[in-house]
Amino acid sequence: MLASLALLATLAVVGWLVFGGQGSQNSAGTQSASVDPSALIRPHSPTEGKPEAPVVIVEFFDPACGTCRMFYPEVKALMAQYPDRIRLVLRYAPFHQGSDKVVAVLEAARRQGKFWPALEAMFAGQDDWASNHTAKVDLVWKYLEPVSLNMEQLAFDVTAPEVQQAIAQDMRDANTLGVSQTPEYFVNGKPLPSFGLAQLKQLVADEVARTR
Repeated sequence: MLASLALLATLAVVGWLVFGGQGSQNSAGTQSASVDPSALIRPHSPTEGKPEAPVVIVEFFDPACGTCRMFYPEVKALMAQYPDRIRLVLRYAPFHQGSDKVVAVLEAARRQGKFWPALEAMFAGQDDWASNHTAKVDLVWKYLEPVSLNMEQLAFDVTAPEVQQAIAQDMRDANTLGVSQTPEYFVNGKPLPSFGLAQLKQLVADEVARTR
């Protein structure tokens, strides 16, 4: 699944760079490098990588965001390029219509320890369930069947107060940090100087070198 996502990302990012697309650029990248550290990571935030990794990438994402899907394998490739040096933290920013319901499904999957495979399954089927900037949660469920989730528990948890509180907290933090579109990245608390894959790679490389 990751191989197909990586191919999709490579083609899409090349087109993005050639044609100068900036449709998902957001405001945080133009702000000062000083951000509120308490708004970056919360106890419920899904993370991957060693807890003690010196470089932390915080990404605000929307599962219905095509650019988020494009960049996902690129971020994973960065983690592979710098083994044990990077920890990835994902934060919810469901800006697309209907995405809050899809995010609730992801958060419910996280409660079963299946966040990452659920996310990858959603990205693989994104063209089907997310179109015209609208997420259709009813079409998401079939893509989760291979993830081996307790679907009855999942359907119950999507409405749990704790799940809704986690999403609301992420949205408050996104607002605090000036995030208005997705994806938005913070590397060791520093926002991108401007949106782009090259800028993300450079900022990560700089932080890896700085923390050696």
